[in-house]
Amino acid sequence: MKLSDGLFLRCFHKVAEDHPEIEAVDMIVDNASMQLVMRPEQFDILLCENLYGDIVSDLCAGLIGGLGFGAGANIGEKGAVFEAVHGSAPDIAGKGIANPTALLQSAILMLRHIRRTRRCRSHRERHAESFEEGTVRTRDIGGTASTDEFADAIIEKMD
Repeated sequence: MKLSDGLFLRCFHKVAEDHPEIEAVDMIVDNASMQLVMRPEQFDILLCENLYGDIVSDLCAGLIGGLGFGAGANIGEKGAVFEAVHGSAPDIAGKGIANPTALLQSAILMLRHIRRTRRCRSHRERHAESFEEGTVRTRDIGGTASTDEFADAIIEKMD
């Protein structure tokens, strides 16, 4: 890890030199994790190697309620992929107990990326309204709603 971490840091600093308008700070992963818990507002972007990124993304998901809330966007020069960070969750697949929030938030990120801002704003607002009301929640956030019931409540607000 020392070799790959060193290469990653050298590349990071080399690219950072080409972008002086962006503040580039490197941190050891344990300190970065503590900083995320204590002062998350100091971060705009986290650039991590795969292992550290996976650990830190789970930590961040825990701070906001769990993996069911973690939206993901992988954006490159020629394409983009939007997905829930928790993966397919095969242990609960087909049981109707998954929280669809991460997938819905990923779709909202996609809408923003393709510049469908009005639709993006509308979906985000309907989703927020459902949470604020608190009447339809999946089990992972203290409710009893199934995945379909939760999604239907949001869709109902969109009509």
